[in-house]
Amino acid sequence: MRAMWKGAISFGLVTIGVKLFAATEEHDFRFHQVHRVDNGRIRYQRVCTVCGEEVPYADIAKGYELEDGRMVVLGDEDFDKLPISTDRAIEVVEFVPAEDVDPIYFQKSYYLEPEKAAVRPYVLLRQALERVDRLALVKVTLRQRETLAILRAREDVLVLHTMLWPDEIRTPDFGFLESDTTVRPQELEMARSLIENMAGEFTPEEFHDDYREAVAELIEAKAEGAEPPARAEPEPAGEVIDLMTALERSVEAARSSRGGGRAASREGGKRAGGRAKVASSDRSAKKAAGEGKTSGARSGAGGQRKTSGKKRPA
Repeated sequence: MRAMWKGAISFGLVTIGVKLFAATEEHDFRFHQVHRVDNGRIRYQRVCTVCGEEVPYADIAKGYELEDGRMVVLGDEDFDKLPISTDRAIEVVEFVPAEDVDPIYFQKSYYLEPEKAAVRPYVLLRQALERVDRLALVKVTLRQRETLAILRAREDVLVLHTMLWPDEIRTPDFGFLESDTTVRPQELEMARSLIENMAGEFTPEEFHDDYREAVAELIEAKAEGAEPPARAEPEPAGEVIDLMTALERSVEAARSSRGGGRAASREGGKRAGGRAKVASSDRSAKKAAGEGKTSGARSGAGGQRKTSGKKRPA
């Protein structure tokens, strides 16, 4: 992994030199925009709306348009002069209980690696966070923008989760919130029973990306000039039933599946997940990119597809 930021965790008089690494990666397919007629790649040019000329990246600055139409232009030197103290520091503000932080605030996740001289204080902070069962609320500046973040211990490392500011969280404005809707006690009890019968432990390895597997099969079929796999037809809508009846039938179905159907389903999911591992999907995508022998690819020279090499907080 490549470090995207270097700085130090600062709390009290303790300073811990760290490097920041992206903790997640997407395994989605990366599609190019192409000309449908000849498969040529579509390119975009940076063109000035005033002079009409293409502008090199070095001549591009950031501009903010005021309400009166004036444009305020800011360069890197302007951002460097901002009066912030977290451009190279992760500043601990306070330590808070995990239940105090709503997940709606979370943005991205990062791993922190200590510098060689900071391993001991790094481990100390990690173990202390585990012992007190709290999160460190911090401020940090990434990509020229200061943000709130949470620092927590996870599997022997410290993880940083950047957060939105409170005024960036929208307030839900839905009409039904103004209505006085009530549910019957028996409906609530039946819903609780359904939840209990569907309860389980979250095991990420039991799930796999069905959509990505289907796209890989589609790409392979198109590359070989074969018919794409048929789409599964949705089951026809059943009879219209009231909420209580729907809950009762759902509870019965959940109970009957607990005996072995659910376990078999999960095991099948694991086997399917094994078949759908990255290597399989990437191999399919590479065939599509390398061979280019579909009817579309024969009409031009651009029919490449590229997959990502590999693959959201507290």
